[in-house]
Amino acid sequence: MKEKFYTIYQVAELLDMHHKTIRKFIADGKLGATKAGKQWRISDKDLSAFMENSNEKAEEKAYEMTEERLEGNTSSDFTAKGLPPKSEKPRISVSTVIDIDEIEKNQYMRISNTLIAAMNSKDSTFQNSTLHVKYYEEEGRLKILLWGPVKFTEEMLDIITMLSEPAREGESEE
Repeated sequence: MKEKFYTIYQVAELLDMHHKTIRKFIADGKLGATKAGKQWRISDKDLSAFMENSNEKAEEKAYEMTEERLEGNTSSDFTAKGLPPKSEKPRISVSTVIDIDEIEKNQYMRISNTLIAAMNSKDSTFQNSTLHVKYYEEEGRLKILLWGPVKFTEEMLDIITMLSEPAREGESEE
């Protein structure tokens, strides 16, 4: 199977960061990359390793941001880590980016809080998993990044699908 490679600009867009930030991560050795001519290429493997490593450092920030949000601050960036591994790493890991357009703040909060609650559960499915949620209030757009075992991704996608579907006729929204 051929390994997939990304440009700095593709990684910047995927992670919703500036391309100069990605270049700094490469220069600092935080993100593995290979020089191809004059351009950098980031492998899927290096990107996954970067996401996993940065997740550990983001746990404290995530806690602080959740506290701020509970106090009324509308901070919309959240990263959480599943339970510490009880066994070895999963054989297959999946990374997924979900974009949801035309979403209101209350629906974003419902989705975000539910996903965070799932991540904080003691379910072994969520071990070695990463969740990153970013809401763009002015655009009414939600971006969710998932990284972890296939079962984790499947369950999170089911939750997102269920919570983002519009209410059917005859059903009322809470």
